[in-house]
Amino acid sequence: MYGKMIEQLETEYPHMVEWRRHFHENPELSFEEVETPKKIAAFLRDIGLEDVEEGVGGRGIVAKIHGALPGKTIALRADFDALPIQDAKDVPYKSKVEGVSHACGHDAHTSTLLHTAKALYENREDLQGTIVLIHQFAEEQTPGGAKPMIEAGCLEGVDEVYGTHLWSTFPVGSVFTKSGPLMAASDRFAITIDGKGGHGALPHQTIDPIVCGSAIVQSLQHVVSRNVDPLQSAVLSLGAFESGGPFNVIPANAQILGTVRTFSRDVQVSVKKRIAEIVEYTGKANGASCSLHYEEGYPTLHNHEKETKHVQRAAEELFGEDHSLEMDPMMGGEDFSYYLLDKPGAFFFTGAGHNEAYPHHHPHFDIEEKAMLQASKMFIKLIKVSNEEEVSDG
Repeated sequence: MYGKMIEQLETEYPHMVEWRRHFHENPELSFEEVETPKKIAAFLRDIGLEDVEEGVGGRGIVAKIHGALPGKTIALRADFDALPIQDAKDVPYKSKVEGVSHACGHDAHTSTLLHTAKALYENREDLQGTIVLIHQFAEEQTPGGAKPMIEAGCLEGVDEVYGTHLWSTFPVGSVFTKSGPLMAASDRFAITIDGKGGHGALPHQTIDPIVCGSAIVQSLQHVVSRNVDPLQSAVLSLGAFESGGPFNVIPANAQILGTVRTFSRDVQVSVKKRIAEIVEYTGKANGASCSLHYEEGYPTLHNHEKETKHVQRAAEELFGEDHSLEMDPMMGGEDFSYYLLDKPGAFFFTGAGHNEAYPHHHPHFDIEEKAMLQASKMFIKLIKVSNEEEVSDG
């Protein structure tokens, strides 16, 4: 019965491309999405859905498709926010918004889920259970849209939740996932150093924030190598060191920006504590006043074992065993982690390697659009596999 839905997706594919390109041309930043959620809600109502809720948790959309047959309640999620990155591609669907682009594929995620919904709804007489469609705002910027949508009830009554990310550096036609930790907790921090400025020829009359900051930078490089168990994983990276003015002036202050990525909560707490100690005591040693603002971001994304097996089985049945691949964990963050803290489920990557495979968040980023069709087929196959598992368990 699900074969008919999957076949319908082939005819939907040109429309998937059309809608993806519309969203690509008209991107909206995290927490600033206005027209995108309107467009999503209108599409869902136009295909016949009556159970469509807008403004969920802020700017989210939640819709439900009720199948005619008994079965599980399964949630499928797609995000729809863009990034503050100039679109440098030379394509007909290039972003029309200066300095903003879909440089991570969320436009394709949205079109994929919309056209999956169309195939499911038009074949609801053969559909088992209820499908909850979660169109999420603000994945790219903490605190993210997942948490407020969950708090607003988007997962109420849900048995399982699934999401995918089209990935530009993975080959098309393959699905990648793993059970357990898949993506890291992603934190950010800012260190402010207040010294005493003065003339470069009279350093003894100053408290040099650049010298203090340099000592902090050097000490931070030892946190992972000397304070984290070598059998654990952690990343501490610095993205900015800002200070200074004229060549002959010692500035009054400096700022350092960075990120921490971890899989273990114990490691996360330990690294945070060590950064705070380095900032405090290095500041005192240099006579400067230093402060740390540390913001915990999304928690570790942890796939559930049973639901991960559903993803792997679905990929094998659709694309063959050679294209259902187990991947290593990655240090990127994802607020899909919040859904998996609340309900069983799994997140997976759908290969979307383009001719020129630029990485995500790159000005030339693009995807192979056929990956949308494959991701859509995965969603429908997952519904089938999950409900078959329930019958066999019974």
